[in-house]
Amino acid sequence: MHALLVIDVQNDFCNGGALAVAGGDNIVAGINTLMGRFDAVVLTQDWHPAGHSSFASSHAAKAPYDMMQMPYGPQVLWPDHCIQGTVGASFHPVLETDRADLVIRKGYNPAIDSYSAFFENDHKTPTGLEGYLRTRGITDLTLVGLALDFCVNYSAVDAAQLGFAVTVNTDLCRAIDLNGSLAEARKAMTGAGVTLR
Repeated sequence: MHALLVIDVQNDFCNGGALAVAGGDNIVAGINTLMGRFDAVVLTQDWHPAGHSSFASSHAAKAPYDMMQMPYGPQVLWPDHCIQGTVGASFHPVLETDRADLVIRKGYNPAIDSYSAFFENDHKTPTGLEGYLRTRGITDLTLVGLALDFCVNYSAVDAAQLGFAVTVNTDLCRAIDLNGSLAEARKAMTGAGVTLR
C-alpha cells in the first residue's frame, strides 16, 4: 500500500501569501494529477493560533527569519502565517482536497512549532499520522508539497526513521532555501534513506 502525502499546499505558502514559497502555485496541477495513482492521499495543513510562539511578531525586537532558542531547540521565527480559520490557512483553491482520505492539522499548539507531519518540533509529540498509516496497511510514502527544505524534509526524515519506504518527488516541491537550508535538507533526507527524484 502506497500513500501520497501532500505537505502544506496552502494559500500562505503560495503566490501572494504571508510566507510565499517561490513557484509554490506551479506544483498544484501536477499534485492533482498524481493523486489517482495512490492507494491513499493524506493532506497536511499548517494550523497556527494567532500569536503562535514561532511568529517573530510574538517576540520583542525579533524579525522574521531570526533564529531563537526554544525549550525544544532552535526555531526560525516566521512571519505570521496559516492562522486558524483564515484564507491564508486554507488549501490552495485548485488543490483537489475532496480526493484526500485524511487531513492532518499541525502547529496548533501555541508553545511549539510542528514542521513534520509525524511529530511536533520536540521530535516526541506525535500527530497521530503514523497510527493511521499503520492501520491502513501503508508501507510506502511519496511526499510532495511545501516547503521542500522544512516541512517536506522533516516529514520525510521522520517517516524514514519510522520504517516507511519514502520517496520525495522534488519536481512537485518548492523550497525556501534560507541560509543554505535546501542543501542541508537534501543531505538530511538522503542520509535518512529517503529517495529523492
